[in-house]
Amino acid sequence: MKYLNQTESINIDKDLFEKYKFSVDQLMELAGQSCAVAIASTYSSLKNSTYKILVCCGPGNNGGDGLVCARHLKQFGYFPEIYYPKRTNNTLYENLLHQCIENDIPLLTNNLQNIASEQLHQFGFIVDALFGFSFKPPVRDTFIPIIRLLENTNIPICSIDIPSGWSVEDGPPVDGGIKPEMLISLTAPKLCAQKFKGKYHYLGGRFVPKKLEKAYNLNLPEYTGTDLIVPLN
Repeated sequence: MKYLNQTESINIDKDLFEKYKFSVDQLMELAGQSCAVAIASTYSSLKNSTYKILVCCGPGNNGGDGLVCARHLKQFGYFPEIYYPKRTNNTLYENLLHQCIENDIPLLTNNLQNIASEQLHQFGFIVDALFGFSFKPPVRDTFIPIIRLLENTNIPICSIDIPSGWSVEDGPPVDGGIKPEMLISLTAPKLCAQKFKGKYHYLGGRFVPKKLEKAYNLNLPEYTGTDLIVPLN
């Protein structure tokens, strides 16, 4: 199976949009749903507990995947809450956020210090949907507090596509960075996934056309039946 560098990841996305005529919201829905399925399949005990799930969303496509993931987790019977420190006025993201709110998913309005000191103990799981494969270090000031919180918490973390703050190609920063327990690679794993040391690694999305897979020599694993995710060793 091929692990993608940043340029390959960007070019594949471009081909999906331009050559294969997928829309951004279409791929975002498929990706976010597969992330929710992976979480629900692996952490089913959270459904019957009092713990909530903190979904941390960034301003780009990775954050959009997180919003979709949160909505599906709610539909699956979990209790997500969204931390969204830098919203975008793009209509797509406004609609995704609106859908979450209309599904009675709380949007955390408290500052991060209050979340860390008063509310974090209520969460049994964290979804990291801050940065995707377009990220280039360093982390901007707006996101340093949430990155530091994720670096220092003992709560299990699931990173969507890439652990936020990691280099897409080189992996974690020299100071260690986020250490997620789960990683859900989308489309195909990125090079940094080779440095992932957590328990669970999934491939999600199941939207890659065979022609595209062959063009980039992705050599993706086969999904079973109608599954939306496949575990990776």
